[in-house]
Amino acid sequence: MGTHDGHRARMKGEFLARPDSFPDHKVLEMLLFYANPRGDTNPIAHALMERFGSLAGVLDAPVEELVKVSGVGEHAAVLLKTAKETARRYFAARTDMTECVSRTADCYRLFRPYFLGATSELVYLLCMDGKQKVLGVRKIAEGDVNSASIVTRKLVEAALSLNAARVILAHNHVSGLALPSRADQASTAHFQSVFRQVGVVLADHVIFSDDDMVSMLESGYFRPEEIG
Repeated sequence: MGTHDGHRARMKGEFLARPDSFPDHKVLEMLLFYANPRGDTNPIAHALMERFGSLAGVLDAPVEELVKVSGVGEHAAVLLKTAKETARRYFAARTDMTECVSRTADCYRLFRPYFLGATSELVYLLCMDGKQKVLGVRKIAEGDVNSASIVTRKLVEAALSLNAARVILAHNHVSGLALPSRADQASTAHFQSVFRQVGVVLADHVIFSDDDMVSMLESGYFRPEEIG
């Protein structure tokens, strides 16, 4: 039995008994067990928390920054990025794709998993039928921290591939507030016109920043045009 085996066994037992009571640094310490089978991961967990400020900060940190922390090698960095991606996919899988979208709160619940911890600008399209029942969510583009190049053809193809009658566009602001910029307003008008040409209604354009979301429809920046 290794020097730290008893400590690890006790921590695992405590975690399984009371997971909600575990502080973030202990969760991180235990996660690192699986990248460092024999060493003491407590100092590494504390160093990561100190450098990046929080558990979310650790999971959001780029691999090249993680490995700068003493004791964090490639295995640990990959494990941490895998944990974040697993969480994102878990929340996405828990989203009910059979519901109807009739309120801004519905948009927030459906889109939030896709922007969880995002460090680059992402663009997604929510496709619905004529009764606003969700048909699917499609990723359209991914850019750097400042911009995403939205390809009009991809938007149209995504909507038509699901036979959508209505769509909601969503993207995130990596830095700053979730307030529509002039560029956001111009692109919304452009895409509304494009969708109109193929018989699809752009019902809203929502913008995320961290856990905040702004609806351009509710904020008065946008007015949908019914077709037919």
